[in-house]
Amino acid sequence: MADSWKLTLPCTRREAEALGDDYDAFALLDPVPSIVTQEIIAFDDEKWELLAYFPEKPAPLIVAQIQSMLPSAKNAKAVIEKLPDEDWLVQSQQGLDPVHAGRFYVHTMLNKGEIPAGAISLHIEASQAFGTGGHETTSGCLEMLDQLKRGGQTFQNIADIGTGTGLLAFAAQHLWPSARILASDIDAISIEVTAHNAKVNDAALGQGRGRIALYTASGTDHPQIQSRAPYDLLVANILAGPLTELAGAFADIVKDGGNIILAGLLNTQCDSIEHAYRRHGFRLVNRADNGDWPCLHMVKRTRYGWKRSARAKKRTSQPDGDFGTW
Repeated sequence: MADSWKLTLPCTRREAEALGDDYDAFALLDPVPSIVTQEIIAFDDEKWELLAYFPEKPAPLIVAQIQSMLPSAKNAKAVIEKLPDEDWLVQSQQGLDPVHAGRFYVHTMLNKGEIPAGAISLHIEASQAFGTGGHETTSGCLEMLDQLKRGGQTFQNIADIGTGTGLLAFAAQHLWPSARILASDIDAISIEVTAHNAKVNDAALGQGRGRIALYTASGTDHPQIQSRAPYDLLVANILAGPLTELAGAFADIVKDGGNIILAGLLNTQCDSIEHAYRRHGFRLVNRADNGDWPCLHMVKRTRYGWKRSARAKKRTSQPDGDFGTW
């Protein structure tokens, strides 16, 4: 088997996204590499890396051309290594193992393997959007959704705020196929990725029951997010900062007695998140720990009398262009 080589360079998330929009630049290289970008530190947009896989050792000029596409890597040392005698294309796309979380089995094209009996298969390729199932926050949400279904919970109006790849919205559609589901993200690229993944997974898109409506929105600031409220289930797998800031906005659009699943926070951030949501009428009913990344299930208390809110206040403080870096 021919040699196979890997080039590693640091980059930022924004540089990775820019490369995703300009893969033609790589097509001019000879040989043409297979490119993978991925985060090094979870949720740190400044700590990403580019992996370029070649069927032969890349020449210094090729390395310099790729490095010139990454301004943050201008003074970085390029790491070039020869890989074991395995298929280099397979090597380039094996970043994730399949994930079995609850009844869901999340895989890529190359790591599909044998789907466990009775599992729901979801095909999600690694991409510029967050949420492939491999991170504890996403797998924790899948397990929490599965627990709700096993507990006999039924939902008719569901929101996935910060959908990433659309994975959690697809899972909810499998569990509650007659529900109206909304999936939104502040990052327009994520919505494009979700639309693509919906086709791959035969997930119905649209406005009616049994369909997923997609919107690019900052927090809950979108007319459709507001008009479709109140929701009986809201899922938000983002970060502790936005989760805290959006507590009031989420309380406005979740119905009394409605459920909310929160993830993207660390163990050390749980108390502050719980406090923020208790102030807005939520109580904790379940917590699942996945390493350092817990998943919280909270329920909004029912209010009576004149204090009961009649309509959403359309509050959010997540600024435009913030992709979860708080």
